[in-house]
Amino acid sequence: MVQISVKFTTHEIELLSSLASDQLFRREFIDSRLPGFRSNPDDLNLGKKLIERMRLTADRVKKVPPSKRNGSHAI
Repeated sequence: MVQISVKFTTHEIELLSSLASDQLFRREFIDSRLPGFRSNPDDLNLGKKLIERMRLTADRVKKVPPSKRNGSHAI
């Protein structure tokens, strides 16, 4: 697997994690009710891990303890 490095501001990471979280929610709970939808649990799990990594990175930069962040639970 090739790794790619990209630089983001804290605000950009927070926005991306929020948008990705919303999309994962849609895939897991809304799209799954549509006829013909085919779920990919591996992609959902990978997406959830990625979102958590982005949030932890943003929190670390802002020096926010993990227990102090709103909605610190996993998706």
